[in-house]
Parts: sequence; C-alpha cells; structure tokens
Amino acid sequence: MTEKSAEATRDRLVRAAAELLAEGGRDAVSTRAVSAAAGVQAPTLYRLFGDKDGLLEAVAAHGFAEYLTDKVALGESADPVQDLRRGWDLHVQFGLTHPAFYLLMYGDPKAGASSAAGKEAENKLRRIVQRIAEAGQLRVSVSRGAELVHATGKGVVLTLIGTPEDERDMEFAAAAREHVISSITTGGQALGDTAVPARAAGLAAALRSEPVAALTGTEQALLVEWLDRIADA
Repeated sequence: MTEKSAEATRDRLVRAAAELLAEGGRDAVSTRAVSAAAGVQAPTLYRLFGDKDGLLEAVAAHGFAEYLTDKVALGESADPVQDLRRGWDLHVQFGLTHPAFYLLMYGDPKAGASSAAGKEAENKLRRIVQRIAEAGQLRVSVSRGAELVHATGKGVVLTLIGTPEDERDMEFAAAAREHVISSITTGGQALGDTAVPARAAGLAAALRSEPVAALTGTEQALLVEWLDRIADA
C-alpha cells in the first residue's frame, strides 16, 4: 500500500466511523462495523490505527477539526469579551448538534487530546482571553481565565446532553456564560478593587506578546510568573 493510498484508506475509515458514531453513538463504532462500512479488511484497520482506541482518537481529532472550522469562521471583532460570548455559544451549539462527537471529544479526556485541531481550539480560546487581558479587562491570569471558561463550558454542554431534549433549559447555558465572564473580567466598569490584578494580567499578556529587550528570557519568564500570581491572588 502506497503512502497516498494508505492516507485515502485511513480517511475512508475515519469518515465511516464518524457516520456510525453520529447515527448510533460510541457503541456502534466496532472495528467490524467500521471495516464493513468502509469496504476495508479488518487487518488494514488495525495496521493503520493499532486498535479501536487509536481509531476513536482519530475520529475525535476529525470532530475537533470540524469544530475548529466553525470557530475560525467567527473571526475577531474589536470587542474580545463579545468574541468570548460568540465562541461560547458556538461551543454549546456544536455540542448539542453533535452530541456523540462531543462525548467522544470531551467525555473521554484521552480521545483527541493530542490532536493538532484540539490544541488549536484551545489556543484560540486562550487568544481571546489574552486579548481581554490586553484590553485591561481581565481580573485573573490568562491561564486561569481560559481554564475556567473551558471547564465551565464543557460542564454545561455535558449537563445539557445528559438532559432530555424537551427538559433542557437553554437559559442555563446563557446564565453560566455570563457568570464565568463576570468572574474573570472587570465587566467594563471602573477597576476599583480589581485594579492591581487586572493590571497585572494585562501587563503579563503584553509581555507575552511583546518581550522587553532589556530583560533576559529568564527574567521575563520570572516577571510574567509573578504577574500571573498577582492576577490570581
């Protein structure tokens, strides 16, 4: 099998598995069913993916790539907080539209965790939070802000997926979104008591974007670490 034909076969198997996943959930994705749907012998599947877990990781990466395509399409506006809201809403919509994919992507911490698309999605969230910090509107460090948004959003979607569709309260997702935004941002108000943490977060974000020539790499890393600790205090 040439490299080109192997890649085509791999893609066919991933797409077949993705269709089975969407139709019947994770239990429907057996190596026998995927091989039959793709018209490929089982030994070829094992040679390309190692085992079923390897196949599921590839399917999760495929799901991340689709999600990332929609996320990139959002673009950036002049208001990073509003961009965070739009990204949150897209995340919720994707999860509820593709629940089987979402459970594979986020219900199993290992599946897709190392995929390039998964890392890029995380980087895009961090980029939005970084822009909020650069605007002086973040009251925690960029790392903590991104982690809070990610963890809260994931919990919201998993909760909604586990709730019968006719019993879902979509206001729950909006309320959780506004709660996490209010907990990590200044809300556009005067800084007041949040002045030092917000300014520390903003300076740390600025230093990550534009290193100061007067500082060595070690000095800059230490300063950013101190600023992050102040932002999270």
